[in-house]
Amino acid sequence: MTHTLDIRVYYEDTDMAGIVYYANYLKYIERARSDWVRGLGIDQRVMKTAGQVFVVRRLEADYLASAHLDDELVVETEVTQVTGARLIMEQVVKRGADTIFHAIVTVVVVSDTGQVARMPANIRQLLH
Repeated sequence: MTHTLDIRVYYEDTDMAGIVYYANYLKYIERARSDWVRGLGIDQRVMKTAGQVFVVRRLEADYLASAHLDDELVVETEVTQVTGARLIMEQVVKRGADTIFHAIVTVVVVSDTGQVARMPANIRQLLH
């Protein structure tokens, strides 16, 4: 199942050349992951209170084309693998039918001591 999030490029997203600053693609995909988690009914504040938070462990990114001011983009997120300790997701940013950014993101849960923790069973169940 693919989650989608619509994004519009604002002036604050662009650099001096008028294109989206490269780090903003990471913000876009983070926003999409947060929206996806919320849509699953997972309350990250409750997780934090319980001493667990999601963190990005690894990210591989390819910048394929530039986005510009006022472009309408779509971020697509799809889980490709779930294990006891991690989620691997493929995330793409598209402008129309064209993929302009592609990332493979590995997310883990860490405890309040910073140690990697087992993915909560209720979350693993939601993803299978």
